[in-house]
Amino acid sequence: MHLDGILVVNKPSGITSHDVVDFIRRKFNIKRVGHAGTLDPMATGVLVMLLGKATTLSNTFTNDDKEYIAKAFFGKSTDTQDAQGKVIEEKNIGSLDIEDIKKALENFKGEIKQIPPMVSAIKYKGKKLYQLARSGKTVVREPRKINISSIEILDFKFPELTFKVKCSKGTYVRTLCEDIGKVLSVPSHMSGLVRSASGDFLLEDSKSLDEVNEKDIISYSSYDRHI
Repeated sequence: MHLDGILVVNKPSGITSHDVVDFIRRKFNIKRVGHAGTLDPMATGVLVMLLGKATTLSNTFTNDDKEYIAKAFFGKSTDTQDAQGKVIEEKNIGSLDIEDIKKALENFKGEIKQIPPMVSAIKYKGKKLYQLARSGKTVVREPRKINISSIEILDFKFPELTFKVKCSKGTYVRTLCEDIGKVLSVPSHMSGLVRSASGDFLLEDSKSLDEVNEKDIISYSSYDRHI
């Protein structure tokens, strides 16, 4: 089958972004399939799939701002900065004041520097950081500039904060969750993550893997202007 276009998938939890690539390849019997921004296995939400000629638009969509709904859990930090990691610090913090959390979030608005996590695909001397992390190694990572255009509290039920963040390419929300805890002087980690938007593509417009169909593929010609 010859297909050229964009397919917006709602990635389920528990599988990798590359698993979705393989699924689309098999479903539509095509080889040229890519995506515009990795989602971790535990994360769900918008994954922009590029089919056929649309794979040439990868940089265009990967560079788009992303929006996430994240959960930060206070009182424990892990070696992966998320709920799937090993707990490395635990602290009985009693409670947190919502006003203190609001003030903490102000530190992350605008252009900031963020140290990428070891569980990332960034390369160090030819090897991806997560590969080094799996072998128990930790290396020094240089801070990277990112931009957070908005961050707002959606809900707070101690010890878990739910917030929405709109950010630039290269932002690690797991690291953001841990860094929020550091400002509050408490250990923390990311306990949930949904990508609610990627550029112009919204969660409500995405399709589950069970729902995706040829009719859901957006015409590649609609984006010729980006080439």
